[in-house]
Amino acid sequence: MKADELRGHLDALILAVVKDAPLHGYGISEALHAQSGGAIELPTGTLYPALRRLERLGYLRSSWSTVSGRKRRTYELTRAGRGQLAAQRQAWSEFSGVVGGILGTGA
Repeated sequence: MKADELRGHLDALILAVVKDAPLHGYGISEALHAQSGGAIELPTGTLYPALRRLERLGYLRSSWSTVSGRKRRTYELTRAGRGQLAAQRQAWSEFSGVVGGILGTGA
């Protein structure tokens, strides 16, 4: 799946993969790849600007740590981020139901 195909859904996908535990950027990328069965492979030029935007919006918070001598920025979901994720899930449910109904793939 190309980054363009994820437009409008990327924020929700990122929030969903960090909901249970903080992850660094590469960990987020790997989680998206694994949880999508390999379909999502984001270039760093797409992922990191999205992470910075979500942090500016208050949905993620980050902290720096050093692991094996390497500095990593780790991201975690904020309370506002949990609320945004819930809203995104609701919006996705409504959207996919409507589009599925039109395309004949809905329930």
